[in-house]
Amino acid sequence: MIYGIHPVVWSIGLLVISNVFMTFAWYAHLKDLNHKPWIIAALVSWGIALLEYLFQVPANRIGYTVLNLGQLKIIQEVITLSVFVPFAVFYMNEPFRLDFVWAALCLLAAVFFIFRPQIMAYLS
Repeated sequence: MIYGIHPVVWSIGLLVISNVFMTFAWYAHLKDLNHKPWIIAALVSWGIALLEYLFQVPANRIGYTVLNLGQLKIIQEVITLSVFVPFAVFYMNEPFRLDFVWAALCLLAAVFFIFRPQIMAYLS
C-alpha cells in the first residue's frame, strides 16, 4: 500500500492518466495537425507519448505487484476503451456508435475470464 491506497487503485489511476496522453498522442494530430507534414505530427505525438510512458511504466510496475500480466493487460484495454469513446465523441466529434457498446461487452467478458479464478474464489 502506498499512502494507504491499494496498488490496484494506484495502477488504474495512473493507467487512466497514461491513456489520456496515449489517446491524444495517437489520434489528436488527425484533427489538430492534419495540415502539417507528417513528421511534425510524429514528433509532437512522440512528445506526448513520453508523458504517457511516465505514467504507464509506474502503473504497470505497481499493478504487477498484485496482478498478473494478463490482468494488467485487460485492465489496460478496458481503460483504453473508456478513454477512447469520450475522446472520439467529444474531441473528434465522431458519432456515438452501438459498436462501442458491443466492444465494451466483449471486454467485460474478457475481464470475467481473466479474473475468473478470483471471482470464483470470492463467490465460494
